Amino acid sequence: MIKKYISIVKSLVFKRWEHRSYAAFNTLHREVKIGMLATSYFICLGYMNTFAQAETDSITNRIRLAEVQVTAHRAPSLYSEVGRLITVVPRSEIDALPVQSVQGLLKYMMNVDVRERGPLGVQADLSLRGGSFDQVMILLNGVNITDPQTGHHNLNLPVDLNSIERIEIIEGPAARVHGPNAFSGAVNIVTATSTQNKVSANILTGEHGLYSAGASLNHNIGNTTSFFSASKGSSNGYIDNTDFDLMNLFYQIRYQKDSESLNFQTGYTTKAFGANSFYTAAYPNQYEETRTFFSSLGFETGKIIKLKPTIYWRRHHDRFELFRDKNDAPDWYVNHNYHLTDVYGGNINATIPWTLGKTSVGGELRSENIWSNNIGNELDEPLDVPGEEGVFFTKSYSRANASLFFEHNFKVGNFSVSGGVMANFNSGLDYHLNWFPGVDVSYWVSPRWKWLASYNQSLRMPTFTDLSYNSPIHVGNADLEPEEAATLETGMKYISSVFSGHANAFYRKGKNLIDWGRPLGQEEYTTTNVNEIDAYGVEVMATLFPHKLGLLFVQKMEIGYAWLEQNKNPDPGYESRYVLNHVKHKLNIGIQHKIMGNVSARWNFLYQDRVGSYQSSADDALVEYKPFLMTDLRLTWKHQNWRFFAEATNLFDEEYYDMGELARPGRWIKAGIQLTLDY
Repeated sequence: MIKKYISIVKSLVFKRWEHRSYAAFNTLHREVKIGMLATSYFICLGYMNTFAQAETDSITNRIRLAEVQVTAHRAPSLYSEVGRLITVVPRSEIDALPVQSVQGLLKYMMNVDVRERGPLGVQADLSLRGGSFDQVMILLNGVNITDPQTGHHNLNLPVDLNSIERIEIIEGPAARVHGPNAFSGAVNIVTATSTQNKVSANILTGEHGLYSAGASLNHNIGNTTSFFSASKGSSNGYIDNTDFDLMNLFYQIRYQKDSESLNFQTGYTTKAFGANSFYTAAYPNQYEETRTFFSSLGFETGKIIKLKPTIYWRRHHDRFELFRDKNDAPDWYVNHNYHLTDVYGGNINATIPWTLGKTSVGGELRSENIWSNNIGNELDEPLDVPGEEGVFFTKSYSRANASLFFEHNFKVGNFSVSGGVMANFNSGLDYHLNWFPGVDVSYWVSPRWKWLASYNQSLRMPTFTDLSYNSPIHVGNADLEPEEAATLETGMKYISSVFSGHANAFYRKGKNLIDWGRPLGQEEYTTTNVNEIDAYGVEVMATLFPHKLGLLFVQKMEIGYAWLEQNKNPDPGYESRYVLNHVKHKLNIGIQHKIMGNVSARWNFLYQDRVGSYQSSADDALVEYKPFLMTDLRLTWKHQNWRFFAEATNLFDEEYYDMGELARPGRWIKAGIQLTLDY
């Protein structure tokens, strides 16, 4: 009998998953014995009943992650095959973390610097690898939604965290894939469409008058999937003038039949918030309202040659009030700032597989436009500001961007290469054609060890704010040159069922980086090219699943450390707003464990040490940023279709600053409930 069983096990050997030659186990060059999988499953069946929440660590979940297509290359690329450092945060991890927004989640990621001004995604500045918040490209389902006016608006997303399936973080230049302005990296947010019909509702409440409510619907009819989500939230604010009110609406429809597909998405978001010390602590009673509309339509066709055209449009309204109460405004303050940006464009991508790999060619046209009362060139005739009475746009500015690209991907045994170039022209500054070459290389040293290396060049055009924003304390610079950089990096990855991790190092040679700054004693901040700044850093990340070693109490442990240095020493007394105050040391430790039954806990310990200083509004003295250690905790109870949670951010009420004199929230306790029903 035993011999017969062994014979059956030996015969049940396969190297593919879902009949794909590029699937996870084939990529890892490993054979999988179905008999062993089945035996392991039945042995662990009792364990899974007790620890039902360990889906994050399940074999199935890890296979799905390896099979995910990510946006690191022009050609469709699997996460397991990419030769770049990419962090993918899946839905299971999002549910466990003590966060309520994309911004809150990203603060735990290595080499990501998030300067957040409130929960639920009210406003935050995001930077990667010591770059500025204008150097990161934000994509929604692969479509560029970056704001040309200012990076402050890049994360005005029409979706809340409950509507997101996963987040992809591409560290390092991504210009040859996504175009200029993916200078120091890109973040792609993927929404939660599914082949399963389901409806979900959630509600959150907390201190400082915080509340949020949302609902989503996923419905399938034949080859068509529709996804709709809506959310609303507000708070009285954790300190004076940090109140907010926001709303999100999003709809997506996907049609898939054989090799043909259609993807339409549209979203709308509104935000109104007290912007305490937003641009300067000298005027703490600032206020802002924004409205953002976004829509895109994409197709994919072709059985062998894949042709994928996409068109998109993004409109953004912004009203910024330096003095929220006009009665408190001085005589020189005549009017608020009003801005309207329109961005529309289209791109086409063709992927051609052949004997030596996959070749991708294509191009993109993008138009960026602004109407304002303080940004741009003077209009011949004023224009009415939509939604406002007696207010006019008096200035405008437009520029066009055109790009062509070529990329080739090939694989020989354990060796993979992706190389290409993008040619780009921008009319705004009348520059010649710019070239962005790059190459990514990876090699599976063994079934568990993978070596990565890459070289890429990037460029970022100045934002409209950089060029011509003017206020009593800000002076734009129309003569700014675009930022340029070349980045070289290498690293190793290790993958197993019990432990995974990576170590990575990079060197970036930067030129003409743009900063808002001021010498000591000067009141106005001005934009300048701060010439050459070289950056170099190291990132180490490790994930351990102790329950697979018999430590059933602890499900998951993560530890990550990032170190970053820049070689630019500012003049004595110079205050840098964005470029020269990067996070030098960042340590994050996450522990997820069971408490009893279906109750689990997730702890996060975040240590940050930022270089640089800010100028005190009280006595004009320079104040250096101090390191801090922050602790966050979430308790979760799952029961069938219900999920209850309670969380405390900044559990020990640490006082800290990461944006000038704006104090960050102390301890903030929240609780919520979510119901999800399949039908």
